[in-house]
Amino acid sequence: MKDHKGRNIFIFALIIVFTIACGFVAVMGVGEKHQGAAKNITLGLDLAGGVSITYEAVEEDPSDEDMADTVYKLQQRVQSYSTEAQVYQQGSDRISVEIPGFYDAEEALSSLGAPGSLMFAEIGSTTEEDSEEEISTFNIVCTGDQVTDAQVYSGQDSFGKTEYSVKINFNAEGTEAFKEATERNIGNPIYIIYDGNIISSPTVRTAITGGEAFIEGDFTFQEASVLATSIRLGTLNLELKDISSNVVGAQLGEEAVGTSLKAGIIGIALLIVLLIFLYRIMGVAAGIALILYVLATLLFINALDITLTLPGIAGVILAIGMAVDGNVIIFSRIREEIGNGASVRAAVDAGFKKALSAIIDGNVTTLIAAVVLYFMGIGTIRGFAQTLALGIILSMVTALVVTRAILKAFISMGLTDEKYYGRAKERKPIKFVENRLKYFIISGVLIAAGAVVMLVNSGNGNKALNYGLDFTGGTSYNITFDEHIDVTSEEGQQLRSILEGAIGTSDIQLQNVTGTDEIVIKTQELDTEKRQALMEAITDNYSIQEDLTSQDTISGVISSEMSRAAVVSVVVALILMLIYIFIRFRDWRMSVCSIVPLVHDVLMVLMVYAVTRISVGNTFIACMLTIVGYSINATIVIFDRIRENLKSMGDKDLKTVVNTSITQTLSRSVFTSLTTFIMVFVLFIMGVTSIREFTLPLMAGIICGAYSSVCIAGTLWHLMKGKKAEE
Repeated sequence: MKDHKGRNIFIFALIIVFTIACGFVAVMGVGEKHQGAAKNITLGLDLAGGVSITYEAVEEDPSDEDMADTVYKLQQRVQSYSTEAQVYQQGSDRISVEIPGFYDAEEALSSLGAPGSLMFAEIGSTTEEDSEEEISTFNIVCTGDQVTDAQVYSGQDSFGKTEYSVKINFNAEGTEAFKEATERNIGNPIYIIYDGNIISSPTVRTAITGGEAFIEGDFTFQEASVLATSIRLGTLNLELKDISSNVVGAQLGEEAVGTSLKAGIIGIALLIVLLIFLYRIMGVAAGIALILYVLATLLFINALDITLTLPGIAGVILAIGMAVDGNVIIFSRIREEIGNGASVRAAVDAGFKKALSAIIDGNVTTLIAAVVLYFMGIGTIRGFAQTLALGIILSMVTALVVTRAILKAFISMGLTDEKYYGRAKERKPIKFVENRLKYFIISGVLIAAGAVVMLVNSGNGNKALNYGLDFTGGTSYNITFDEHIDVTSEEGQQLRSILEGAIGTSDIQLQNVTGTDEIVIKTQELDTEKRQALMEAITDNYSIQEDLTSQDTISGVISSEMSRAAVVSVVVALILMLIYIFIRFRDWRMSVCSIVPLVHDVLMVLMVYAVTRISVGNTFIACMLTIVGYSINATIVIFDRIRENLKSMGDKDLKTVVNTSITQTLSRSVFTSLTTFIMVFVLFIMGVTSIREFTLPLMAGIICGAYSSVCIAGTLWHLMKGKKAEE
């Protein structure tokens, strides 16, 4: 026992030291470059700005289909630089690419290259000219359309020196074509031709039959990266030329970053205070684990070079909620065990054991969604999925390992009196099942009200939802002022207010062009009257260089393909979650009743968007995905308790089992929702306008998620299951 006591206290000391070390690295960093410091996290265009490149189609009057296809392909390919990169059409023949967190426009152009045509070719027939010089022609082996990926691959030579190569993967058609070409060209080169220029000519050493090829040579990392990028860009429908490149400022500004950071710190502090108030010494353990979780999340976001944007922050918020949820589930179980007469030591062991299945099931279902969204989603959806997946893994480690180790140490220190932990009180089961019709009616009325509001909006000539610039596109104004105005400063906020007053919408994005007095103003498509009002508002209040003023139409950042990818990825994720829940619970009804609350919550939040007319923009998808992840986790906890009680309460009728299960998990549902709500509410109070428009529906989603899990999921399952506990 003494050995265990000393070991537990030693592990606790290590956790404290490790937490302090993580805090030091997150704040100060390591070395002269301050590696690992939170300030070095790559921020998206909305938070920090980046490089903006404008391409123009070489072909005159390109078709809408070719432009849309090229935008979509560029969006997919530019993600290798950042999952948060944005691509949109500008005018009839131009495409803008914005790469966040990168500020060297020339290097970006060099790395990205001029997206054009790519082909792999072999030497064909040879002719002899009058000068007796031999001229060779090429036979095309395959094209860039048949390349699925190309990445830099690093390894070590026999002397331990790092060497770089380029790894290429082909689709099925390309695999077969490349196999045949390499079989007949052993000892000869295969030429990689990009925009008519030979960019590489590796010699074939052996037939390549598996659809995976390596280009080796004396490459530097930069050379290998440029080659991989050129191959990965593949063949586009249009040949493009770059006509401008600028470094642009943040869309939301430093104020948004600063207030979000302060709000995050305050929110976490309040959360820890609440945990201590509710769970006493266990809250202290959870607070330490939560601090370590947050610091570890920052370090991993930095190490994995994840670009952080508002949707990414949403993923972090959801993961924090799940980290707290894991602890709340465990603590509720510990109190139940103490209430049943177990000692504190035994209660802690039993609490973690009984909470394990609920924590794993809840986290795995959400992790499934994150993985699917990452591999099938595009743009900010992938950024959200990255931070969410990272957060889920870290939250499970902190809840199941770190919190447990800290509680074990507290017990070893002699803190074994139950007054430090609390005792669950015996509660009479609340009649949830008996009141299910009321819950269904309330939900139905609210959802119907939302539908009516959307119909009224449409009938009044407005769209059902207030689709923002990210969805609909609009107009981009490039205006050069006579003096520099920092859009993130108070003067910049004043400019924003003037523009909002002139055109009657807050859906405006302002960006500085670094090194100039130019400001890019993006807003929704305006009619002639409002366009005139905007320009008059600017000229009445500022001096501008009219000969350097231009405007152009721009497409939405969220293209139809991106929206379709989001819908498809969510559907696939839901199907996989259904399968997982069925495997774990062996009941198809629980699978269905886990998904119904998700649909319920999405419809409820749509109602909030419809009523408040909050702009439906880039953060809309992240908001909905956050609500889906939050809701499914809460429902799983209730179903896990129902599954357990079906075994332990076999002599009870099904109604009693369901009511008891929901009642037993009610404190968890309330406390988890409350702690997550506090985090988001602080962001809402302290944030700038765009952050408030993001957090308001998120708060509504948290409330709806708690309501649907408690009042809809279990009672609906009882309705589908029938009156008998066994079937």
